[in-house]
Amino acid sequence: MNIYPGATLGFEPIRNIGEGNYSPRVGEGLVMLPGAVIYNGVILGVNGRLGHNAIVREQNEIGDDFSLWSNSIVDYGCRIGNRVKIHCNVYVAQFTTLDDDVFLAPGVIVGNDPHPGCDFSQQCMRGPHICKGAKIGVNVTLLPFITIGEGALIGAGAVVTSDIPPQMVAYGNPARPVRRVEELTCLITPPLTDHPYKA
Repeated sequence: MNIYPGATLGFEPIRNIGEGNYSPRVGEGLVMLPGAVIYNGVILGVNGRLGHNAIVREQNEIGDDFSLWSNSIVDYGCRIGNRVKIHCNVYVAQFTTLDDDVFLAPGVIVGNDPHPGCDFSQQCMRGPHICKGAKIGVNVTLLPFITIGEGALIGAGAVVTSDIPPQMVAYGNPARPVRRVEELTCLITPPLTDHPYKA
């Protein structure tokens, strides 16, 4: 492990997590830059990487090769797979599921409360389920209870209010599926590839 000065492994949660209130279980190869925090009650696989001021709260289960870049937060009670990359300034709300190989670009905001301030908010909170290999663009907002299908691509600035099918490109407010990911072409001149996401 490489835990830099100013990083904290094993921060005590304010909320009572009962028997789950144990020291974090982390795999080999963990790197935590100054200001990074991992709370007690976290399970993290091998080769975790946390940037400056990145925070992983309690009761999260996270797989191998996880990256959480600077100033991003994974709130409590999330389930995160292997090889998930979360860029800078991202908020992942409680009870969100991120499957293997998901990518969240800078500024993504994930919600989990369909009725903020309601007396029953605690009982009905649930973040979205982002399926394997989905990629979420810059400054996207994901609302509670939705599912982003496997391999889907969400365009920058979208507000996703309903499910997006697998392998589809979606964008807009509200986000709508517009074409299959494999149909996208390279926008660089000259193109570096015919189809950047073609299998």
